Order: sequence, then structure tokens, then C-alpha cells
Amino acid sequence: MRKALVANLVLLFITMAILVGPVAGAGTADEAKALADKAVSFYTANGKDKALVAFNDAQGEFVKGDLYIFVNDYSGNTVAHGGNQKLVGKNMQDLKDADGKAFIVEFAAKAKSGGGWVDYKWTNPETKKIQPKSTYIKAIDGTDFYLGCGIYK
Repeated sequence: MRKALVANLVLLFITMAILVGPVAGAGTADEAKALADKAVSFYTANGKDKALVAFNDAQGEFVKGDLYIFVNDYSGNTVAHGGNQKLVGKNMQDLKDADGKAFIVEFAAKAKSGGGWVDYKWTNPETKKIQPKSTYIKAIDGTDFYLGCGIYK
């Protein structure tokens, strides 16, 4: 009887791990790209002031689980950050990942070349461990800004 109970519990945990995924609330690449695309559309339709307020709102429509929108200018200044308000107003140009990769510089270059994914390593606030991260970068046409939304892998 005890072996059957243990076997059933193991099966239950395996099933839950498959259904829930490695981290509850972890966003996918498709979800990150969709949120970034939605943010660019919102910025275009509503203008800078309204968009930055919306992107900075940690309880707003541009924060979904562990996904959030950030906005930088091409000099590395953070003008919006749905995940960490303390970064707004700071220049992140010289920030490097655990391997020394200047990923903020790469974000700007990626935005200027049409956008796409940038891979780097960063501390996951959920696990407190350095993990591979990939951020979808998109320019906001007609402005000096680009935005991004990242996922942990």
C-alpha cells in the first residue's frame, strides 16, 4: 500500500512539473515578442507620455507574470522599466552580463538593425541564479527609443 502511495505521488509530481513548467508564470518567447509588439503599437497610438506611464506600471497591462516591458534610449538610459522602477533614469550603457558581454550595447545595435533576439546571462529573480536569458528588442520608429521584453531559458 505504501509503495503504491509513493508511486502515485511521484506520478502526480511529474505530471504537475510537465503541466506547470519549470517556473510557474514563466513567459515564453512568443509571449515576450507579442508583448513587445503590443507595446510598440501602444506607444505609436498613444504617444510617449502615456506609453511610459503604462510601461512603468508594475500592475498594468505590460507586465505579465515574469514578462515586462523596458524602454531605453540609444545612449543606454532607461526611461521605463516594468520590472524594476529603480532603474528608470539610470544609464545602463556599461552594464555587462556574467560573461562580460555588453548586452545593453547589443540591444541598441539590434534595435538599429531591425530588432530581434539578444542572448546573455542574468540573475533570475525567481531562482536567484545566473541563467541564460533572451530579450526581444524592437525599435520604436520615429523616436530615439527601443524597447524589450525578455525570457529566462
